[in-house]
Amino acid sequence: MYLIAIGWLYVALMMAVAEASNSNGSILGAVITFVLYGLAPTALVIYILGTPARRRALKAQEAALAAQDGQAAPTASAQPDAGRDAAADAVAPVRKEP
Repeated sequence: MYLIAIGWLYVALMMAVAEASNSNGSILGAVITFVLYGLAPTALVIYILGTPARRRALKAQEAALAAQDGQAAPTASAQPDAGRDAAADAVAPVRKEP
């Protein structure tokens, strides 16, 4: 995964160098090109593709902490609302009398 990111950053750097060395180009344009074509998309893709690894590391850390405290590792059934979404009908609707 990182090899592709490094390759793309190299391509974006070469695009920025070409723009800076062109007679119609500028250093500011080269910096903007490198940031918008290189750094921003690469950082976004690495962040998105790294999400499962971060999630696994967090679960492993929670399991290690629970094992250190002498408790069993929490299961999905132990937490009734693991999605952290509000219940659909938390309060029953009240009807008006006719």
